[in-house]
Amino acid sequence: MDKAETLAWLRRIAGDLATATIQRLEDSLPWYAEMPPARRSAVGLVAQAGISSFIQWYDDPGSTPWIAADIFAAAPRELLRSVSLTQTLQLIRVTVEVTEERVAGKDENLREAILLYSREVAFAAADVYARAAEARGLWDARLEALVVDSILTGEADEELPSRIAALGWHGHGEVAVLVGTTPPQFDVDQLRRTARKLGVDVLIGVQGSRLVLVVGRADSPRGEDTPTDLPFDEIARRLEPGFGAGYLVLGPAVPALVDASQSARAALAGFAVARAWRHAPRPVEADDLLPERALAGDPLAKQTLVERIYRPLQGHSSDLVTTLWSYLDNGRSLEATARELFVHPNTVRYRLKRVSEVIGWDATGPREALILQTALILGSIGTDATRRRSPGPRRVG
Repeated sequence: MDKAETLAWLRRIAGDLATATIQRLEDSLPWYAEMPPARRSAVGLVAQAGISSFIQWYDDPGSTPWIAADIFAAAPRELLRSVSLTQTLQLIRVTVEVTEERVAGKDENLREAILLYSREVAFAAADVYARAAEARGLWDARLEALVVDSILTGEADEELPSRIAALGWHGHGEVAVLVGTTPPQFDVDQLRRTARKLGVDVLIGVQGSRLVLVVGRADSPRGEDTPTDLPFDEIARRLEPGFGAGYLVLGPAVPALVDASQSARAALAGFAVARAWRHAPRPVEADDLLPERALAGDPLAKQTLVERIYRPLQGHSSDLVTTLWSYLDNGRSLEATARELFVHPNTVRYRLKRVSEVIGWDATGPREALILQTALILGSIGTDATRRRSPGPRRVG
């Protein structure tokens, strides 16, 4: 047959080819048979569009170089989300097989044209899915940036849980926020892979030179011997290579992701003042920067110092507060403290040990002594005896 006769024959059998293709799909592809009727109909439209497109392309290949991409224009948008690229390639293969069987022995040039066109369709399908994945990736990045920004500003609304779910967050239980600098060559994929190996999920926010990670515990990947329930300070140490040079501050752990703004506030406040501690470790916990944060005016740090140190000591025993004051004022000297309090140095040692047992900080260390002295000052300022009286109403005239 010449080309005109071949085209006429193809147009006559186009309907039969579409029917045979759909029947083959039902017989050979279980996922197609299990689809709802509406989606099966949409897949059938794609197969019919492919056959019609091939006939048009065979008529004049040069006039419609991109006609293969039009095959997927008939498919509803939700079909891309319900049919994977692998399934689409299976659909193309079945359509080509049915067409090849029907035209076998008719024209060798026609068979070669089918093979060439099937290649174009396969590349077109890959392009459609690649564009969809790229668009999804850009959308996910924008949504992730919005979620991280909401956590940092503390402006969480009722839509935050749904946004988090849309990102595919796999974290559960405790969450902590890690704040550092963005490296010059930031490899976000490597950072996510490291997080998965540690059994955590992360939300990543890049804000100029500042890199923020919201870290939550997640199930470890199957088949990997990954330690579970690592402390957050250890997780931060293992994530540290993904950050740029400079300070790296870990906020305190909070019960759930919706509470992450509390950890974020502490981490951001600590990051702002970390340079005031000359030998700050990397990473450093935000609670280890409580004195610097309090001096910078952080109300959360002031409240934390008073509630964790001053009030427990005052509620336990006034002797502990008095002994701690004296010990710190006397340059951490046991003998000088004992002379001032008219007690034996062993009594001072015992009371300092009780201080450490009650609040968890050891006054004999220089860094912790600074934390304790700051807490005593803030606690004393807040007592009734030393609180400044509010001014009375001014007289006019």
